[in-house]
Amino acid sequence: MDDKLFQRIKYLTEIQSVSGAEENMRQVMTKEMTPFVDKIEYDGLGGVFGIKKSQAENAPRIMLASHMDEVGFMVSQIQDNGLFRVVPLGGWNPYVVSAQRFTLQTKKGDYPVISSSVPPHLLRGTSGQKAVDVADILFDAGFVSKEEAESFGVRPGDTVVPEAETIMTANGKRVISKAWDNRYGCTLVLDVLEELANTELNNTLIAGANVQEEVGLRGAKVSTTKFRPDLFFAVDCSPAGDMDGKKDANGRLDDGFLLRIFDPGMIMLGRMREFIIKTAEENNIPYQSFVSKGGTDAGAAHMANDGVPSAVIGVPGRYIHTHQTMFSIKDYEAAKEMVLKLLLKLDRQTVDEIIYGT
Repeated sequence: MDDKLFQRIKYLTEIQSVSGAEENMRQVMTKEMTPFVDKIEYDGLGGVFGIKKSQAENAPRIMLASHMDEVGFMVSQIQDNGLFRVVPLGGWNPYVVSAQRFTLQTKKGDYPVISSSVPPHLLRGTSGQKAVDVADILFDAGFVSKEEAESFGVRPGDTVVPEAETIMTANGKRVISKAWDNRYGCTLVLDVLEELANTELNNTLIAGANVQEEVGLRGAKVSTTKFRPDLFFAVDCSPAGDMDGKKDANGRLDDGFLLRIFDPGMIMLGRMREFIIKTAEENNIPYQSFVSKGGTDAGAAHMANDGVPSAVIGVPGRYIHTHQTMFSIKDYEAAKEMVLKLLLKLDRQTVDEIIYGT
């Protein structure tokens, strides 16, 4: 794996930035995009996008959107003993939450915190561990009282973010990190903008990252209203289903980018699907058709304004929405190549053919 790519992945995935508290990532995306675009713009919720203007007459507007937020928690109550309860920000399997390390972000600073668990010793002579609910898991920063926690600036509404180091697997082909959903998209946006920095496009490119995707696709609703794209491409990570080794699993590491054809929030427009498939096959880019039970920002974008044909150029990740996701660099490279080829082809005539069929 190219060391520059790994270092960018490591940098972005180790940043701690959950839904509703994306400032850490927003600052980084602003700084990293600025050299490669004509200007930076924000929407009212904090989404950040770089605008690369086209000199072509009547150039279409193409939006390439990641999202900055990762799953985490918000403090809902501080108990008298200094521990606190939380509400989830994004979808969590409660069985992966306990006995993990997090960072508590407060107005006075960031503090280490761990999630509670019941040791087996205390289960002896009982009926055993009951079904786990996130609401039952306490978070412990070591404070001895509510008053002490408050003296350190802890308040309801503070955020709790997974803490994990990004590492490479022994074979150098895969990476383990938190937050690949969706620092994958942030990485790709930066790589694509850098590669196209000196390329004149036949479209005006609006590339960047939304906020609050994990809590209901909220950022995409406002950013598409603001920027009014003709087409929208989400770049997002989806769950791999290949752990049992089946060759026909839905989402397989090393088999190429994911072309999401259906999820509960969006059916991809047929002409958009055929355009992407034709482009992939003409350029020998490996891809997998993907059906999902969850949504992406494309679900919100395609219903914005007068309707915006949308697609997801994704990658699979094992164990997403945990502290440790495993993903394939080969899939990332296929997704990046796909996005580059699409952006180089999208002129006014091509976009009109996708939208109107003419």
